Amino acid sequence: MSYKIIGKYIKELNFNIPNIKTFFLLSKDIANYKINIDIKNSQAKQNIIEVLTTLSLSPTKSDFEKINTKIIFSTIIELESNKLSKEEMEKIILIEVPSKIYPELRKIFTFLFLNSGFKDIKVNEVVDFEKLYKMRKIQ
Repeated sequence: MSYKIIGKYIKELNFNIPNIKTFFLLSKDIANYKINIDIKNSQAKQNIIEVLTTLSLSPTKSDFEKINTKIIFSTIIELESNKLSKEEMEKIILIEVPSKIYPELRKIFTFLFLNSGFKDIKVNEVVDFEKLYKMRKIQ
């Protein structure tokens, strides 16, 4: 392994259901919402990188109520070498780190829904970050 995780925390957490109507629409039609995943990074110091993995929920149809649910999970990694190629760095940031922290991130995200009265929330237990990476490279 060419990196190690030296810290992780919830950087931002939004869970806002604006009104009763939205709550009932969401609980009735939660299948009409999709989970979005986004990954960003920033360099904190030499060989120290913060990887931000975001999960959010958005409606699949424009006429559905929008709710503000988003979690940004920060993972701080230390690279064991500063001689990594751009592709090696991308794979660490976009595949390896998200794959490692995703189960914990998913657990937090689903906990919020389950404890807010949404029993039918379905968030994939596994995400193929390598497949997402390859699809991104093609675009």
